[in-house]
Amino acid sequence: MKAFSYAQVRNVDEAVRSVASNPGATFIAGGTDLLNLMKDGAQSQDRLIDINSLPLADIRMRNGVLTIGALARMTDVAAHPLVRGNFAMLSQALLASASPQVRNMAAIGGNLLQRTRCGYYRDAGSSCNKRTPGSGCPALEGENRGHAVLGGSDHCIAVNPSDLAVALLALDATVVTNSRRIAFKELYQLPGTTPHRETALSHGELIVAVEVPMLNMKQSYLKLRDRTTFEFAVVAVGGALRMRGRVVQDVRLAFGGVATKPWRVLEAENVLRGKPLTTESMAAAADVVLRGAVARHGNAFKIELLKRAIPVILEDLR
Repeated sequence: MKAFSYAQVRNVDEAVRSVASNPGATFIAGGTDLLNLMKDGAQSQDRLIDINSLPLADIRMRNGVLTIGALARMTDVAAHPLVRGNFAMLSQALLASASPQVRNMAAIGGNLLQRTRCGYYRDAGSSCNKRTPGSGCPALEGENRGHAVLGGSDHCIAVNPSDLAVALLALDATVVTNSRRIAFKELYQLPGTTPHRETALSHGELIVAVEVPMLNMKQSYLKLRDRTTFEFAVVAVGGALRMRGRVVQDVRLAFGGVATKPWRVLEAENVLRGKPLTTESMAAAADVVLRGAVARHGNAFKIELLKRAIPVILEDLR
């Protein structure tokens, strides 16, 4: 690991100044992802700014909007009565993430900014456009079982790993930083020709909270993975549904494990709204989600798996 300096800060302004003034600096809270990346040589930092003492861990509800501080730990958010009682999808997504030990340490803001689990990115000896722009993407023709079928480019097909982000996208959340508010759908960027630019955040911009509006809808999170614990999604679906009799009044669907960023297709939801929930309508919605999907030799099975996951979660919510 490269040598680095370390400092604790007392307030948000000091934290932002400390990172913004140093291109090699970054924030650290739980450190469950960052420290592993640094140990593996996949990420290099000159200075770590410890933000754990900042007052950013509150969880509260006001006027039908849940506010989660960026330093709230995953375990605390998943178990909080406001979350369990009103945002089942959010609680389920958090509990499906990582291990209990990691959830006890990992902060909400850090979870949203965790880096891909692509083996080429995390192996400092491999080429990777996300880690070293212009060096190539071995996953295109190499090991790509866990990679994206949606949102990829000739420069990168790495999957975003966050379960939490899938739930927040389905719930129309807003990310609050030290300087602005960002609609969750605008937080992550497609790789295009610049896969090293993963989010809309600028250097030194600090996530301070996430806001989630309450929905009067049944919610659930479905995570399909190779083993039942401490594993990242092969395919995940965050779903919310409100029926009026046999007709779909409202529906939300967001997907993980299949795309380079948390994935939601409003047109697919519109296929279902105002109609009975049938085998045919669910299949039609899946076809819309998968428009433009690119299957590679290792990950083609994800397309069929996603088609099967959509009716599973919707039937559960009916």
